[in-house]
Amino acid sequence: MSAPEGVGAREPVRRQAAAESRSGREALARVLLIAFGLAVAVDLGSLLAGAEAGHQIAKPLLMPLLAGHVYARGGRRMLVAALLCGWGGDVFLLASADIAFLLGMGCFAAGHVCYLLLFGRGRTHPALGIGIGYGIALVAAVAALWPDLPADLRIPVAGYSVLLTAMAYRSSRFGLLVGLGGALFLLSDMLIATGVADWPQLPRPDFWIMLTYLGAQVLLAQAYRERPVPLPTV
Repeated sequence: MSAPEGVGAREPVRRQAAAESRSGREALARVLLIAFGLAVAVDLGSLLAGAEAGHQIAKPLLMPLLAGHVYARGGRRMLVAALLCGWGGDVFLLASADIAFLLGMGCFAAGHVCYLLLFGRGRTHPALGIGIGYGIALVAAVAALWPDLPADLRIPVAGYSVLLTAMAYRSSRFGLLVGLGGALFLLSDMLIATGVADWPQLPRPDFWIMLTYLGAQVLLAQAYRERPVPLPTV
């Protein structure tokens, strides 16, 4: 049976339109990635130089640009949502008030829920040894920080830490790069928590917090190209 009249003639047009659409999305993804790299350079450079104005301008641009890049590359909606929740947290943490800190932590918590939903797909599971290691780190960190945290932040920080640790653990099922992103997110937030607890800090602590945070989000964003991989149990 022959194809209906006109269908064969339209097929090359559809293929060309699809190819042009893919080419346009790839070009947009490259532009957004370059813009993200420039914003990262401005933000980290401003923190090193002590130029607060540069940080205030660049930081709110980071996650929307990264989320746009991931979307243009065909990333899942839950991954884009996680990055945009990070943008909300970034904006709130530009302020120094306690309520802004709690709102920022709430945004990041919502992002971790998005990551957990993304990483929860499929039937593979991270190695048991990774989970045990994260569990020990969680208990040790909360126990050490608890006495030095402000009383009204202890419960929120502890609850957030459980959610963050679960996200970091589950991220490892998407491969080494994404799993490393989860671990870096944990490290970055640990640096924030030690500052809240008034522990001794590295020189330019905001630089190290942003460096590890940006590394975490960039690696977690690689989930758009990864698929869950089976890991050996320990």
